[in-house]
Amino acid sequence: MSDWEPRSGDVDPLVTSGDERPVSSLYEIERGTEGVWVPASLAEHDTMPGHVGFWKRFRRNKVAVAAAVYLLVLVVVTLLAPHIGLQDPNLQHLTEINKRPSGAHWLGQDDLGRDVFARIIYGARISLQASLMAVGLALAVAIPLGLLAGFVGGWVDQTLMRVSDAIQVIPALVLALVISGILGPSTTNVALALAIVFTPGFVRLIRGQVIGVREETYVEASRSIGAKPLFIIRKRVLHNVASPLIVQAAVTAGFALLAEASLSFLGLGVQAPDASWGTMLSRAFAQVYAAGWLLWIPGGAIAITVLAFNLIGDGLRDALGTETRGA
Repeated sequence: MSDWEPRSGDVDPLVTSGDERPVSSLYEIERGTEGVWVPASLAEHDTMPGHVGFWKRFRRNKVAVAAAVYLLVLVVVTLLAPHIGLQDPNLQHLTEINKRPSGAHWLGQDDLGRDVFARIIYGARISLQASLMAVGLALAVAIPLGLLAGFVGGWVDQTLMRVSDAIQVIPALVLALVISGILGPSTTNVALALAIVFTPGFVRLIRGQVIGVREETYVEASRSIGAKPLFIIRKRVLHNVASPLIVQAAVTAGFALLAEASLSFLGLGVQAPDASWGTMLSRAFAQVYAAGWLLWIPGGAIAITVLAFNLIGDGLRDALGTETRGA
């Protein structure tokens, strides 16, 4: 046997066919209708399940992880608030007004002698509920409208975009203020007003992503075999526009929290005796000369939570972004 002739047990690591493939050392990754053979040591990264790879990339951003832990703890505490022995947030002690923090009242007492720590925890429930409800309602409306505008195009797209332009011409907080004033003061009405404000931005984002996806080869292939439009949207388009939408939703939730606090500060949110961070900030502002330190507690809670939402958005962008998928 000549030196150049292959032996019976040898297999070219780059060219394999039939049953000669070395299963223990090579792995096939599907790319459409083709099979690409790569060493198993390299293939294990590509074969990692999508959610596992996402969490691995997200954990690399320690700041985003810390922000997510903070929000998780905050949500758990607000849900368990009635069962963890907090003081009654509406119980008044008129002989102990504007008291500084102590062992009995960790964050002090407000202008009616109520426990500030208890009101911060109960107020977080209302503030988070309003902001998440606003984002959820906006997404529920924007997703079908954005998919319709981007996938169908034509007069449908033009009509939806002109309506979005008309809404976005008005400053967001001014529009929310007008809608809340018309609907009346309540947490639900604030969430509805903010949902109307956020919907056009989500519609534009989804539309832009759909326009970029609808001409891709895999979408054209689905059309060519007779797939129905709803199937293509559900299986081919929606999956590919989800990543930027998730990132934008996280960032928008932070802005929604800030907007809810602004509207509640003006008296359009939850009404007394219930508390939200915005109403607490409003009452503390009225006592700025007598007990200015009360401003820092709800103000700090709003600032930290809005920052947490934005940091999570940055972490999601890095974990879902195409630039980090090969890392």
